[in-house]
Order: sequence, then C-alpha cells, then structure tokens
Amino acid sequence: MKQKIIIEVPLHCSRCRKKIMAICTTADGVASVSFQREGKDGVMIKGEGVDAAGLTACLRKKVKYAELVSVVKDE
Repeated sequence: MKQKIIIEVPLHCSRCRKKIMAICTTADGVASVSFQREGKDGVMIKGEGVDAAGLTACLRKKVKYAELVSVVKDE
C-alpha cells in the first residue's frame, strides 16, 4: 500500500534539513522526500510500508521536535 506521510519538523537551517533528509531517505520503504513550508514547516514522505511512528520517533531523537501530522493512502 502506497502512503503519504506528513511530519511537522523545524526547518531552521541547512544543517537541520540535511539531518532530516538523511534520516528519512534511509528509512525502509521510502520512495521520495520533500520539504513543505506552507503554514508550518514539515516534510512529506511518500513510500510503501513506511513505519510512520518509528520514523517520527527517530526524527524526535535527532532534531528534538517532530510531530506526526497525517498518514494517508496515496493513489
């Protein structure tokens, strides 16, 4: 099942973006990662069989703040 995950994370500097990108791209099942700056800063992850809660917990350890906003089925 393909899914689209949105996680709210701070995108203060390029170092934060690099950390977030490295963590997200190494997770199992991730096909693409993109940053969002609409309203609140976030990252959108598309993939198949991605552990959204585990990925959020890993981001929380490295970046200090991460909140799982939504997980939806992607067509």
